[in-house]
Amino acid sequence: MNRALSKLGIVSRSQATNAIRAGRVRVDGRLVADPAQLVVPERVRITIDGEPQTRAAWRTILFHKPRGIVTTRRDPEGRRTVYDVLGDAAHGLNAVGRLDLATSGLLLLTSDTQLANWVTDPANAVPRVYVVTARGEVTADEAQRLRAARAEVRKASTRESHLIVELRSGRNREVRRMFASIGHEVTRLKRVQFGGLEIGGLEPGAWREVTRGEVRRAFPRAPISRGAA
Repeated sequence: MNRALSKLGIVSRSQATNAIRAGRVRVDGRLVADPAQLVVPERVRITIDGEPQTRAAWRTILFHKPRGIVTTRRDPEGRRTVYDVLGDAAHGLNAVGRLDLATSGLLLLTSDTQLANWVTDPANAVPRVYVVTARGEVTADEAQRLRAARAEVRKASTRESHLIVELRSGRNREVRRMFASIGHEVTRLKRVQFGGLEIGGLEPGAWREVTRGEVRRAFPRAPISRGAA
């Protein structure tokens, strides 16, 4: 049951499990108690809190996250979130991974939980490309010591350095820790590419729709749910 709800793009699998355990889910009018109950969504009527659930419309957007906002849906410290900035544009969408408070750049949001899970799975090694500004002069030798798929110094002076860094994982604050390990503080961090998707000229706070075709080209091996027409 929890897997079926997740595949419909309605909620994540964990959210579905919580809803079932809270007694909020019914199939053909009967209360569902077991998250692992087998069900074929196309053959039954599923409700959550009495509301019929059907396959959600497939949507994915590319958002240029500004610095100073968090990626979570709600923040206990009252800071602005990406959902505050996007408003109704983010209805039914979940962020694909996270960018921390001080990081800007490309953030995907999608209704497709299968896609989101595949893209963020470390086993799939989806490339992420960042423009990094670091304090002090980062030499080519130091850049090679970074545990990155690619690290290229674009400009360096005694005051600061600018680099292009490519990673194949998305662990929290990974870029900042890598630079700290070679004695340099990251002062600005912007993600400019995720898989085959690029941020291009999109301004901070702006977003655009991403088509299924773009997603297929950007992540050729990723599963893409059908969604509603």
